[in-house]
Amino acid sequence: MASDRPVVVYPPDEDGGRRVRIRGEIFGRAYSLTDVAEFLRRAGVEEANDVYVRRSGLIEWRGGGFEVWEH
Repeated sequence: MASDRPVVVYPPDEDGGRRVRIRGEIFGRAYSLTDVAEFLRRAGVEEANDVYVRRSGLIEWRGGGFEVWEH
């Protein structure tokens, strides 16, 4: 399933990690909002922090929203 948003956070796996894809590239597994923010900073979004991640319309959350980190 393709997304029209540049950032996709996939459902949690059995360890609670969520794959993060930015502009078609997998950046890694996040275990918290802070991890997602760090991936965004590495991708060039300097203002990314936990609040930014919660409010951003650029992120598609699959398998639950930003508050879901358990499988």
